[in-house]
Amino acid sequence: MAEGVEELLTVLYNMIQDSFALPFGRSKCIIDRSRAMELIEEINALLPSDLEQARKIVEAKNEILGNAKREAEAIKRQAEERAKAMVAREEITQTARQKANDIVAAAENKAKEIRMATNQYVDDALKRTEEALTEALNEVRNSRSKFKSASK
Repeated sequence: MAEGVEELLTVLYNMIQDSFALPFGRSKCIIDRSRAMELIEEINALLPSDLEQARKIVEAKNEILGNAKREAEAIKRQAEERAKAMVAREEITQTARQKANDIVAAAENKAKEIRMATNQYVDDALKRTEEALTEALNEVRNSRSKFKSASK
């Protein structure tokens, strides 16, 4: 006895192939009817289990494909989220750099203004000191001149 539907179909096919053809046409032949009926009964008995097994295989394949598709979507979603986060971090970094550059530029401008104001203040203070010293020197010269004139 054969084991599977395919083997039983092969036996039935060979039985028909090897059968004696009737003289009035090639499509008619003589076969062992009881043996053919046994083979067909065996095929009918095996077919539902084979069909059930095939159905289960198709269901398992569909489940695996569905799981793989869901997993691929999840991976894709995670990758997109990571990319967005990286872009956001890059934007934050660029914004922070720009703000830092702005702060440094503002500090440099303020330092330049303070330096200029300080230089102006020091120049004014030195000018007043020079004027005061010049005035004091003139007074000393006048006093000396008066002293010389008085002592002669």
